[in-house]
Amino acid sequence: MTSPGGPVRLRDVARAAGVSQGTASNVFNRPDVVRPEVRERVHEAASKLGYAGPSLTGRLLRAGKVNAIGVATAEPLTYFFADQWARTAMLALSAACDRRGAGLSLVSSGNDERMAWNIQSALVDGLVLLCAEEGRALVGETEKRELPFVALGMEEGLGDAPGIAIDNHGGAEAAANHLVGLGHKRVAILGIGEMWNGHLPAPEQVLETPYLTVRDRVLGYWAGLERGGIDRRDIPYADTDSTHEGVWAAMEQLFALPAPPTAILGMSDRVALFAMGWLTSRGLRVPQDVSVIGFDGVPESADAVPALSTVQQPFETMAELAVAAILDGEPIDPEAVLPLPLILRDSTGPAPQ
Repeated sequence: MTSPGGPVRLRDVARAAGVSQGTASNVFNRPDVVRPEVRERVHEAASKLGYAGPSLTGRLLRAGKVNAIGVATAEPLTYFFADQWARTAMLALSAACDRRGAGLSLVSSGNDERMAWNIQSALVDGLVLLCAEEGRALVGETEKRELPFVALGMEEGLGDAPGIAIDNHGGAEAAANHLVGLGHKRVAILGIGEMWNGHLPAPEQVLETPYLTVRDRVLGYWAGLERGGIDRRDIPYADTDSTHEGVWAAMEQLFALPAPPTAILGMSDRVALFAMGWLTSRGLRVPQDVSVIGFDGVPESADAVPALSTVQQPFETMAELAVAAILDGEPIDPEAVLPLPLILRDSTGPAPQ
């Protein structure tokens, strides 16, 4: 209900009940300190005026803490549920919040027109930004909010935005070293840079990708394979948009080469799992005919048949650091780089003779 001058406010109720605004506030927030007859009079006045009580949002904001973090992405809201990496990150963040009894709010800024509003209106103590490689505008809007935030998947050009660094290069190099140790000489890379245009790019073209994650991983792959005597120009690189169709199109091109690969390095578990599906559809066995290694360590990689070897991201550690930074004010060491162990399962084996 509104008063002649606008919405009914607490001061209107206090005036109608013949009490001070402080007393009226106590009736709703600290009723134990107000006499019963005064409480009754204030509630009666509130009822007549149609006043429902003070705003919960306002109380929380005045208190300075809402005991909740927001998880924001520059992708559509469906990204939280459709993408395997995002789902795994969300599970880890949810578990970290559960341990503290804190809430979790999803904030999508996939619609550029709503980005500023979504970020500014989120009722949270701080924000975790997922896949900030797409999120320069997302970081900019978050900085305007003046709340603590942590970015996962930091990219160049994001200034001094706080983020949790992982050793993409080292993890990729370990995966390549493993294949070299198994005797593989014909190795191909499935990328995730979304620059697919129907041809296999030269190494210098691969490095033109705007994504630091992609560059770090491909440089790590090349370092490990070159140590095994394989020149980077002899390592086919097929970029993908990480969709089933995109990966299958890339696999068709790789296996149409005069000397098709005996091993695949996937820049994500998602593309690696799609690649395994393509191989099976063509009657090729994993790993007897073609070995496959993924990257990320999402739960689906362990459930695959055969189970997918992968580079494991430390989701639990990243989540704990991010939540502690937002809720407890724990600083994130800007020099720290989290290692990524190689998890060996059933999808890799000796190179076929």
